[in-house]
Amino acid sequence: MSRIELGLACCDYDRTRAIFDGRARIDGCDVLGTPIEPEEAFHRAFKYQEFDVSELSLSSYAMMVSRDACPYVAVPAFVSRLFRHSGIYIRTDRGIRTPADFAGKTIGVPEYQITANVWIRGILQDEYGVKPSSIHWRQGGVEEAGRTERTPLKLPADIDFAPIPNDRTLSEMLEAGELDGVIGARAPSCFARGAPNVGRMFPDYRAAERAYFQKTRIFPIMHVIGIRRALIERHPWLAVNVYKAFLEAKRLCMAEMGQIGHLFTSLPWSVPELESTRALMGEDFWSYGTEPNEHVLDTFLRYHFEQGLSARRVGVRELFAESTFELSKI
Repeated sequence: MSRIELGLACCDYDRTRAIFDGRARIDGCDVLGTPIEPEEAFHRAFKYQEFDVSELSLSSYAMMVSRDACPYVAVPAFVSRLFRHSGIYIRTDRGIRTPADFAGKTIGVPEYQITANVWIRGILQDEYGVKPSSIHWRQGGVEEAGRTERTPLKLPADIDFAPIPNDRTLSEMLEAGELDGVIGARAPSCFARGAPNVGRMFPDYRAAERAYFQKTRIFPIMHVIGIRRALIERHPWLAVNVYKAFLEAKRLCMAEMGQIGHLFTSLPWSVPELESTRALMGEDFWSYGTEPNEHVLDTFLRYHFEQGLSARRVGVRELFAESTFELSKI
């Protein structure tokens, strides 16, 4: 019986590496892996459908599901998760002392729709009472001029959203004081260089993120793994086999991370850090699967719809192949 050749695009995380090196196999398949930055994977997958299996932006995926127009079907392997209080950068000379001070300010975004920004806007509204309509949004590349939205948007009428000049970047405009802040997944280079009057909204973002988790029990999900829909229709078994491979890769990662006899990471106290994280967030703090993450996904989908990115309110179970909801047990 011949095996299926699968083209895979995903970042080479510690939790996916075993798929690339062959220790976690996708049964019935030969994997041609392309380790790649997430933004490039999203661009090539959504625009050209180049890959059979790809890391996908949760926001872009939810948007296309809401429009019944997605060429991929996801499995609940959440290869990227990140608290996002760290992603709010501000001018420190604009009287922004708390997130509530964002009302009336002009804030740059690399894309309005990216998952990090959906979470940040939702947190600003839920936790601090700052509605997206109270902010002036300006879109453009953080470091490279000319970036545009990956997917056309139809935002609510009360959202003030416009592109920055085509020859400018968010980082230079933040440094020049032409923006009051920038939110996004990556730190602008002006912040990394220590430019005057540029800082984080939450300098001690770790404390803010721990408090947020303790209150909400939410560890934000950023990316999912998608499989080409045509392949799932032809090979219904593929969804579970792909999902199980990502589960195994994560299991191997966590086992290595907890190894204290010889360290698998280059951080001297990585093992006590793992123990501290588990004490706060639970043994399986980086959980995959729909059931343990239903409240996280439902919160995100609510934000996505409220912010005008979904054409309709998507249900959690619409996002994933049905066969991944319940795996067999022995």
